[in-house]
Amino acid sequence: MGTHKPTPNLEASGNQRTDVSRIVSILQRKQADSPRLVPHEEDVAVLVRDTGDTWQIVLQTDHADLSGQFVRAWSPRPEPYRSLEIVASRHDDGWAVWERAPGLDGEGRPRNFLDVQVPSHLAFYRAAIQAITDHDPYAGLLLSMHGAGIYNGRYGTQPDLKLTFADDVQGLVDAFVQEQEAGFQARIAALGVPGDERWRNYALLQVWDRLSLYFCLRDVEAGEAAEIAEYRLEPLGPWGISIDPFPFDESPAEFTLLRRLVPKRRWADEDEFREDFFAARIEPARIAVERA
Repeated sequence: MGTHKPTPNLEASGNQRTDVSRIVSILQRKQADSPRLVPHEEDVAVLVRDTGDTWQIVLQTDHADLSGQFVRAWSPRPEPYRSLEIVASRHDDGWAVWERAPGLDGEGRPRNFLDVQVPSHLAFYRAAIQAITDHDPYAGLLLSMHGAGIYNGRYGTQPDLKLTFADDVQGLVDAFVQEQEAGFQARIAALGVPGDERWRNYALLQVWDRLSLYFCLRDVEAGEAAEIAEYRLEPLGPWGISIDPFPFDESPAEFTLLRRLVPKRRWADEDEFREDFFAARIEPARIAVERA
């Protein structure tokens, strides 16, 4: 059978660059209200996997791009397609501001995304929700649901999901979740979205997000089985898996994840680490997903 191969989404890429600037602008306008709306060194986190002699590092925006590739290959085609492609491809736009300066944790390792300082995370998620709502209100609704879901176990679909420092600022977390949930009804009324449809599409967004995170964080080179919602993933070889039930239009379906491999060493400070990070070659990992 033929293979599905990802194609660059040039329109989305252009909009993403524009809206990263918009998110920066939103954060700057709000900065007077909170000194935590600018990234501190202890805030900046990325997707990190220990590969032995190197750290595999994936930017959140590249992880989200892989989520968008899944939408474009999904079968049957989800609707409203364009809105779902936008929110999947851009659900982590807020991280783009922070990832300009990735940092280290207290033990000198690249800081992983779950260790982000929560006030910063809440700030840039608010900004991203606003920017993406301006782009596509339906995508904005789903991103608002996604942002709230990060702090309540994805509304029960992943109860073990938890940011490391969320309990330290539970009041801020509760206020954010309440703020997003309070806005759902107005968004739904404006869009005329049936309740079952929004929850179905929210659930799809979680699958695309978690499937992308599987390739970013699991040892898919040696092979690692997993279950994501109703989908069973089994390793077939380096960067190759089978999925049951099979959700794509063609088998094998092929995708690309951009990553950096940063050689391990003891960095003197954050700046030295960043020099190595930005000097590391961006490598495309070729993913193949087959019918079980």
